[in-house]
Amino acid sequence: MGQTGTGTREKELAFKAGGVRLDGKELAFKAALALVCTVIFLLIVYPLYFIVIASFSDSTLVSTGKVLFYPKNVSLFGYQEIFKDARIWTGYRNTVFYTLFGTLVNLLFTLPAAYVLSRREFRARRVIMFLFVVTMFFNGGLIPTYLLMKDLHLTNTIWVFILPFCVNVFYLIIARTFFETSLPQELHEAAVMDGCSHFTFFVKVALPLSKALVSVIGLYYLVGHWNDFFTALIYIRDNDLQPLQIVLRDILLSNQVFANGAGTGGDAGGYAQRYADQIKYGVIIVSTLPILVIYPFIQKYFEKGVMIGSIKG
Repeated sequence: MGQTGTGTREKELAFKAGGVRLDGKELAFKAALALVCTVIFLLIVYPLYFIVIASFSDSTLVSTGKVLFYPKNVSLFGYQEIFKDARIWTGYRNTVFYTLFGTLVNLLFTLPAAYVLSRREFRARRVIMFLFVVTMFFNGGLIPTYLLMKDLHLTNTIWVFILPFCVNVFYLIIARTFFETSLPQELHEAAVMDGCSHFTFFVKVALPLSKALVSVIGLYYLVGHWNDFFTALIYIRDNDLQPLQIVLRDILLSNQVFANGAGTGGDAGGYAQRYADQIKYGVIIVSTLPILVIYPFIQKYFEKGVMIGSIKG
């Protein structure tokens, strides 16, 4: 009893002093956990790091595997050519427009629809929600969809990036669940007593209380628009309407960028093989940089809202 009391007292003193005693198993577990986390971190970070150093290195050394941990024969020629290439800047301009305007339209359609479908007094909400969900599992296929877009005169226009896919049903379900679970019914009743309509309640009460939801869904929509190249590949033929991802695809396939804004089949010659990989990796960095710049500003909302719509116990 005396030894037990002494051991307990020592643990209490160690706890009060802010110290934690770890036995051999706990130390081994923490060391193994730290090692595994470090390996996973390196596996994720190294490909990104390699792209950065490869964009500054000699393409011949990169292709022969001599560039692994630091750049060799550093040159900024690739970035110089990227910033001079008119076709890349055209794609950049188009992608920025499709992303910003498309995300705005997505939010304008998704959030009001989710709010309406979350109101229990709206009797048709179950039927309409069922029709939305059906589209997640069944669709007409590529050829009927293309014929539909053609009949609607949306092919080879900017609107094909925005109007046909303005609502993502999965994000709609997340937003509807948030409005149902996070906005108390008493809050709406109090607003109604003050003469507040549904539209006023949605704009002045629901949206200000849903910053995390708007930020997370907006980020998902934004990244989706920024990375979208399949829409342009199927529906766009005009080079002046092509987004940056199509330009990047052409670079990756041909391993060269054409000068003076010329597209495939142009009369301008390709860049020297020595700089081809510099341009290829440089375009990857240029195309992903805006998303990396935006993310830190909405990270706090993303962390709060990433579990929106999940089942809470």
